[in-house]
Amino acid sequence: MEFENLHQILRSLYDEMIPMSENMAAVAKGIAGLGALFYVSYKVWGALARAEQIDVFPLLRPFVIGICIMFFPTIVLGTLNTVLSPIVKGTHGMLDTQVIDMRKLQEQKDILEREAMLRDPERSHWVSDEELDKKIEELGWSPSDLMTMSTLYLDRQGYKMRQDIKEWFRELMETLFHAAALAVDTIRTFFLIVLSILGPIAFAISVWDGFQSTLTQWFTRYTSIYLWLPVADLFSAMLAKIQTLMLQRDIALLNDPSFIPDPQNTTYIIFFVIGIVGYFTVPTVTGWIIQASGAGNFTRNVTQAGTRAANVAGAATGASAGNILGKLKKEVYK
Repeated sequence: MEFENLHQILRSLYDEMIPMSENMAAVAKGIAGLGALFYVSYKVWGALARAEQIDVFPLLRPFVIGICIMFFPTIVLGTLNTVLSPIVKGTHGMLDTQVIDMRKLQEQKDILEREAMLRDPERSHWVSDEELDKKIEELGWSPSDLMTMSTLYLDRQGYKMRQDIKEWFRELMETLFHAAALAVDTIRTFFLIVLSILGPIAFAISVWDGFQSTLTQWFTRYTSIYLWLPVADLFSAMLAKIQTLMLQRDIALLNDPSFIPDPQNTTYIIFFVIGIVGYFTVPTVTGWIIQASGAGNFTRNVTQAGTRAANVAGAATGASAGNILGKLKKEVYK
């Protein structure tokens, strides 16, 4: 199964469904128009009621949002994707470079490992038919030789069985590893499609007074989710680099004629397990990169305002208490 083709299908799906956001533009225009009417009326009426000059600049906000709604796929999505796509391409290029290096080193390690096994007289017949035939030719037909012959065949079949099971398990873990990456990319594509199609509605709602944070939250979520793929590629590149370093260490050991490899080495499989678990931390890590002011700042501002109000009230209360005590002293001395 070519997982890269599946990732390409998801990207094509996103490009195919982006034009559907134009269908929401008609509804969003009505919501934004009504919100702009109330917004401008409220601002103008408030300025007139306070006998102040009308500030025109804040009144331009609904009209700018309306223009963004009218040309949403081009102005909003086109600009964001153009800015963010180089990040995706850059991290994917890093991943491809690491994977190519890892594959070359893996092929080199397999050759050196076979050569190292051939140097071991006790296990050379596990990997070579010629060595097995040579050992059998050296034996006779006595009962002890027949037992030795049976042991050679059993050792060879046991080694092949262990290698087959190890290879099957490694392929299984590799499939699950790629499936985890595909799951992250699928959820990312789904979220981006929803945000893209319903984006004009979010822009229209942000025109209404009191819902201005909707616009900021939409940009934050879209950017954060778009960066899921670069973060996942960086994580994969890190794992590939670790495996590359491990392969380089193994190759250095295998170049030593006295070194005999361990056929039970399962470190490669362990890193696949780590990768599967690590892929599902990608949304959390991306949330550390992109953050916007929201409830946290609002709560902090409310707390600061409450503290100031409490200080003012305390000062006023202290002043009132002082006045009352002063009056009591005057009455006592009278």
